[in-house]
Amino acid sequence: MSTLSSNWKKLQAVLKGDSPAAPKRKADDDGKAGSKTKKQKKGPIAVPKSTRRINFPKPEGPGHLYPSPIMGNTQSSKIDPIPPERGVAPSLSIWAGGEVTTLESIAEAYKLGLKFDDSPVRVNEGLVPGLELGKYVAIDCEMVGVGHEGRVDSLARVSAVDFLGQQIYDSYVLQREKVVDWRTKVSGVAPRHMKEARPFEEVQAQIMAVLRGRVLIGHDVKHDLLALEIKHIDSMIRDTSRHAGFQKYAWGPRPSLRVLAQELLGVEIQKGEHSSLEDARVAMLLFRTHKTAFDMEHLRRFPQPKKKPNKKDQPKSSKTTRRLSDFEKKKGIKAKANARAKAKKSRGKKR
Repeated sequence: MSTLSSNWKKLQAVLKGDSPAAPKRKADDDGKAGSKTKKQKKGPIAVPKSTRRINFPKPEGPGHLYPSPIMGNTQSSKIDPIPPERGVAPSLSIWAGGEVTTLESIAEAYKLGLKFDDSPVRVNEGLVPGLELGKYVAIDCEMVGVGHEGRVDSLARVSAVDFLGQQIYDSYVLQREKVVDWRTKVSGVAPRHMKEARPFEEVQAQIMAVLRGRVLIGHDVKHDLLALEIKHIDSMIRDTSRHAGFQKYAWGPRPSLRVLAQELLGVEIQKGEHSSLEDARVAMLLFRTHKTAFDMEHLRRFPQPKKKPNKKDQPKSSKTTRRLSDFEKKKGIKAKANARAKAKKSRGKKR
């Protein structure tokens, strides 16, 4: 044991000589009985600048917050606590970067309204007052049969929803011809609905105002536009019946909305009478859940033209560069004249 302790003392002396003295640990408050601790004088401890810590004042109470360090002239603002049942969401101002955001961009970023909206339908309400429209609108129409054997489609009901599936418009349409087949089992339209229906011209004008300058979403939407007697730019249409990614669900030339809703959304629709408002909501939800694929397909079909450089944006040439260019032009003209003169002289000598 004596040899072991002497060797240990030598090793300690070597370690003390190689490394700087480390501060001793303070004794625990609940020290063992009989143990004696020596008090050390407190002194400044050299700490590298890169690892020096800033000690902020301790909290004064349970509700007190540590002050955050000031960066330049900015100060951190107080963040209101968010209820745990809602989850933690970033501040809108931070997410937006100080720019104006739309309800659609917020809904797309936070995946809001991606469940089928089965809220109550306000039938034949017309244009919903006080609703601010965004970039995207989905419509759907119901038809009745007119003409020979009721084979000609006639517009009987129109519905429109916004990006979140909220009702924008719903109206029955007065018939301009004698209805041969009401198709009530499919269309859901009956003669009793014509009592409060609106004239075709009024409905057409209101739908045109809703669609103006907006992207139209629908299922076989060209058929609906034909019944409405409205034209819309092809580049502003997203048709769920023609989307390339949905064609594998088609039993015929085009997939049905009912099959797409069941396969892609897990929603059963059109069990009995159709609802144009329900179909418009499903079309919008299909577009939203596959929006990236729709956008990529749209860019392939309608590539954006390259912008031509604007002459006004180009830097103006300085006086020296203009003088040099003029000098080079004159020099080129003189060189051509000299070449012509030499050619004439050579021809004269040959003669």
